[in-house]
Amino acid sequence: MTRAALTELRTRGRDIIGQVQFGGERILLEHRGRPVAALVSVEDLELLEQLEDEDFIRLADEAEAEPGPNVPLEQVKQELGL
Repeated sequence: MTRAALTELRTRGRDIIGQVQFGGERILLEHRGRPVAALVSVEDLELLEQLEDEDFIRLADEAEAEPGPNVPLEQVKQELGL
């Protein structure tokens, strides 16, 4: 993964985004040497969101298969003070 300082975005922003958009690179942005954000392609973002959705569905299916009574969402919210 390529690393770039946040300050580089001011001077090389278009080049850095081009590396992500056209080169498929993932860029780790750093501030004072510490990672603070990442630039990824739209395709990578969509894949990440799809994987998160699939994981959520898997967890929901597992929870539904657990024995015991189902608790209505409104009751859970009330118990949590939401």
